[in-house]
Amino acid sequence: MKLLKVSNPSAAKRPVFLSVSFILISSLLAACGSGSAPVSSPAAAPTAAPVTASAASAAPSTAPKAAVPATLVLNWFAEPEHGGNFAALAKGYYKEAGFDMTLMPGGPQVSSTQIVASGKAQFGMANGDDILVARQEGIPIVAIATSMQKSPQALFYHKDSGVKDFADLNGRKVYVASTASFWQFMKKKYKLDTAQEMKYTGQLVNFVSDKTALTQGYVTSEPFTLEQQKVEYGTLLNADSGYNIYAGVYFTTEKMIAEHPDQVKAFVEATVKGWDYYKDHSDEINPSIQEKNPDMGLDMMKFSAAKEMDFVFGGDAVAKGTGIMTKERWEEVQKQLVDVGVLKSAESIDKVFTTQFLPKK
Repeated sequence: MKLLKVSNPSAAKRPVFLSVSFILISSLLAACGSGSAPVSSPAAAPTAAPVTASAASAAPSTAPKAAVPATLVLNWFAEPEHGGNFAALAKGYYKEAGFDMTLMPGGPQVSSTQIVASGKAQFGMANGDDILVARQEGIPIVAIATSMQKSPQALFYHKDSGVKDFADLNGRKVYVASTASFWQFMKKKYKLDTAQEMKYTGQLVNFVSDKTALTQGYVTSEPFTLEQQKVEYGTLLNADSGYNIYAGVYFTTEKMIAEHPDQVKAFVEATVKGWDYYKDHSDEINPSIQEKNPDMGLDMMKFSAAKEMDFVFGGDAVAKGTGIMTKERWEEVQKQLVDVGVLKSAESIDKVFTTQFLPKK
């Protein structure tokens, strides 16, 4: 897959969810089949189909278990926000869990929810609100863990612009994806009737040249570029508006959970182990990430890894462990999406996510 060329290699990060009615699975799979090669487990055992119960009972107990081919569709091009997965691959945690694991890069033309739903991959990553929207569209996916306790997405403003809070966006140009769920929430909550929605392109040039404008971005990446350009900026973290989604959520299908709960559990446990390793060894793992995304330098990766630690290991993860999610948070976001019309109705939140596969702390 061809990398998107922008002024900041991570600037056009994880575009907002588009209605699946406008996306054809076949075109998505064709897009994923070109460009950057997926990342596979090092020295993995020869791939083989999952062993059936009857075959397993007939085989000698001493026979080595064949690795199960599995794919995780990332929610963007390889970057430190996937550090736990690259660590699990590099350290052999996925292999130990019984997988011949492939990490498939995401990008602007890749829908992880569609690919997983089609059966072409077993696991995917998406933001929490994207999962809720996907389920409304009839895609039977279930969140099984999260990489981040809250989203690092934010609105950036010039430090001397006079912006102090979200209500100050009225009368200003805001470079934002107009269909972004967080933007729909902010417009209604803060009555942003006169805010000027400008097309978000993933580049910072328009924001940098207009001292009164704001732009969406990620606090794990945009600050690196802005600081290099000597731009004094401030941030309004989306989560501080009250729109507090889980970011980088791991999901699979209802069918996968019903038919292979042992594999789902093994995947979650290996991924959590990978994140716990990446926490103190990001410099060791980042070069393997850069191999799959050479447009992102190691200095930027080091910056991003440091910035994301509080998002991954803070919040409920401090007491309840890496990857934890709560019913209250999911219900709150679902209600907000119903209130702004992104969702037509609320469904049982127990169908949306589960923590049954997370390691017990």
